[in-house]
Amino acid sequence: MTLTPDLLHKIDAYWRAANFLSVGQIYLYDNPLLKRPLVLDDVKRMLLGHWGTTPGQNFIYAHLNRVIKQYDLDMIYVSGPGHGGPAVVANTYLEGTYSEIYPNISQDEAGLRKLFLQFSFPGGIPSHASPECPGSIHEGGELGYSLSHSFGAVFDNPNLIVACVVGDGEAETGPLATAWHSNKFLDPATDGAVLPILHLNGYKISNPTVLARITREELEQLLRGYGWTPYFVEGYEPDLMHEAMAETLDKVVQQIQSIQREAREEKDDGRRMKDEKKTGQDSDSSFIPHPSALPSPRPCWPMIVLNSPKGWTGPKIVDGRQIEGTFRAHQVPISAPASHPEHLQLLEDWLRSYRPEELFDDQGRLNQELAELAPVGQRRMGSNPHANGGSLLRDLRMPDFRDYAVEVPTPGIPGIGDTHVLGRFLRDVTKLNQTQRNFRVFGPDETLSNGLEALFEVTERQWDAETIPNDEYLAPEGRVMEMLSEHQCEGWLEGYLLTGRHGLFNCYEAFIHIVDSMFNQHAKWLKVSAQLPWRRKIASLNYLLSSHVWRQDHNGFTHQDPGFIDHVVNKKAEVVRVYLPPDANCLLSVMDHCLRSRHYVNVVIAGKHPSPQWLTMDAAVLHCIQGIGVWQWASNDQGVIPDVVMACCGDVPTLETLAAVSIMHEYLPNLRIRVVNVVDLMKLQPQSEHPHGLSDRDFDDLFTKDRPVIFAFHAYPWLIHRLTYRRTNHNNIHVRGYKEEGTITTAFDMTVLNNLDRFHLVIDTIDRLPQTGAKGIYLKAQLKEKLLEHKQYIDKHGEDMPEIRNWTWTTPLTQPTPVPNQF
Repeated sequence: MTLTPDLLHKIDAYWRAANFLSVGQIYLYDNPLLKRPLVLDDVKRMLLGHWGTTPGQNFIYAHLNRVIKQYDLDMIYVSGPGHGGPAVVANTYLEGTYSEIYPNISQDEAGLRKLFLQFSFPGGIPSHASPECPGSIHEGGELGYSLSHSFGAVFDNPNLIVACVVGDGEAETGPLATAWHSNKFLDPATDGAVLPILHLNGYKISNPTVLARITREELEQLLRGYGWTPYFVEGYEPDLMHEAMAETLDKVVQQIQSIQREAREEKDDGRRMKDEKKTGQDSDSSFIPHPSALPSPRPCWPMIVLNSPKGWTGPKIVDGRQIEGTFRAHQVPISAPASHPEHLQLLEDWLRSYRPEELFDDQGRLNQELAELAPVGQRRMGSNPHANGGSLLRDLRMPDFRDYAVEVPTPGIPGIGDTHVLGRFLRDVTKLNQTQRNFRVFGPDETLSNGLEALFEVTERQWDAETIPNDEYLAPEGRVMEMLSEHQCEGWLEGYLLTGRHGLFNCYEAFIHIVDSMFNQHAKWLKVSAQLPWRRKIASLNYLLSSHVWRQDHNGFTHQDPGFIDHVVNKKAEVVRVYLPPDANCLLSVMDHCLRSRHYVNVVIAGKHPSPQWLTMDAAVLHCIQGIGVWQWASNDQGVIPDVVMACCGDVPTLETLAAVSIMHEYLPNLRIRVVNVVDLMKLQPQSEHPHGLSDRDFDDLFTKDRPVIFAFHAYPWLIHRLTYRRTNHNNIHVRGYKEEGTITTAFDMTVLNNLDRFHLVIDTIDRLPQTGAKGIYLKAQLKEKLLEHKQYIDKHGEDMPEIRNWTWTTPLTQPTPVPNQF
């Protein structure tokens, strides 16, 4: 027997205490210890919460406490069925963490009353494992991400174990089903371990779960096929289940420790043999390594399948219908005592079944012999610093981004592709932080494609599955994490950040939409946690979106969608930042800022294809600090109010705007043109809406109060209207951007299809400036002919016209003196 009778009795009592607190949170307004018979006024008027998953999670938590103490484990708890909020709140309260963080929720009867009252109550706490709950890094309100968050947490945390409870309903989601494969990316020598506990209680809201309705043999084959070693704990009789769970946990903990010990000894042996060869201690060229030094097969990590009734220990029958062990236990199993008086007695009987008088003393404190079952200090799962990652966060060691500058002797020189320049900077960020092991780059098999090949000069892709001779950049340990699942990359990175590290997610722009909802949840977490003084700020979630809409001409319509930033700007202004650097030097400056920042979501959009470079590094730094500005070298309105403002945001819109301006400089030389470039998109909002926003006066100084603004924008044009609708000159802002026209075509034709090209921009300008007169009419006709010529050329040759491909910026030979606008 793993448990002595006395210890089994105590663990069962601890479990009963957690169940009692969980039911109390859902139902009780007063009378927290049932010192008198329950009356209607003791019950909340609005009953909210989820009971079904809660008793199983309480059972798991109580048993994890035992192995943490016995094996001195560094462990945190992830509640995949996040509706089990009552469980994590109850257990962090029992272990003492909750009252330490929230002293008003004291360890006595008054504290219990407040604990119960606050749950799912106005001014209180949510029903999930929300940021307000100590020990949580995963809210679980939206299902599917628990396992990927857990793996992210243990990367580079060799001593950490994450006990991840996976709901069997959650297991039906695509992200969770894929996340089982995360074990192929875990290095047992340098990473920690994830212990998945599949909570097989059989039901979702009103349906059975798939995994509960297949045979045990089929389920076991499925899990083994994923590369896990499943251990089953099944039943409903508490004493038998306690013993089975204790025995199983001992096995899996010992197996985890054995896997890690073997891998770490093997790694040490490999290093020692490598050192010996370097020092000449073994000069035999035919040296054959000892079998113990050869790579071990990928381990089949253990996991647990806990098969217990939904709503375990709750009411068996209510109103003649079975509750325990059915979908009816999912939420509030006994409802509306006010309209069903008989329910009040059922509720009291249920609460008293846990025998609270045996668990708490007269003052409402947990009995000492039960309190001693919990770990102490930071070994408590609610107090583990990994679950408050900002407390462990260390600054990155950063190279000087100016050292990677592109030399720009004159604006418009050819470039190699902005992300290719950035890759060298990220390479050295990776190199400088190899010892700290706190920086990783994540992406769905697109790191090379997105122009970050320089990373592989200093690291590999982490990969623990089979390799063959033709593979490239694969190794058991590496700083680049790639799996063709945006969900896993996002989840891994979020878990990595939430436990106190730094990272970058690079992705094709169109397919970042796959994680729209995950971004939502992380942004909500950042918003709420920023308001909690005890939650330390974490490193920002940084997106690098490349292979963007304007240069997906070779992949076509399916790969053309810039709408992620529309989605991002819906979130709170104190959380989100969006940057569209026009060239490589600006990209370097922006990325340096983002990697140093805290508690934001930074979205950076940059191209990978060769494109013109506009600003010297000094000019780029100043421009990025300001976030928006007039490019004087491209403008000719010095000293006067311009006739038109040519605004641009994004690398391709900047190129087309400057090409349009060059046409107008040549053919309409007396036209006063101001060129405004936007790097920080949120500058367009008023200060009252976003901390980066321009004041109305500053906005009017840039864009004027009454002159036409032709705005070339990277994404959907209505976003600019949305951001600027309160501005004085909004009615004169005419935006050209992506309007859902695309196909496999040439790069320039993509802009033509969406009226963002230089020719359409000039035509738009002429249409809004009648003072251009006959010269404008003639130029407009020429440009329309040029558009026809473009179409005929690409249809015949399959590439853009030479004048497009070879265009370069030419600074006007003379700047006209300010004179009245006449032609």
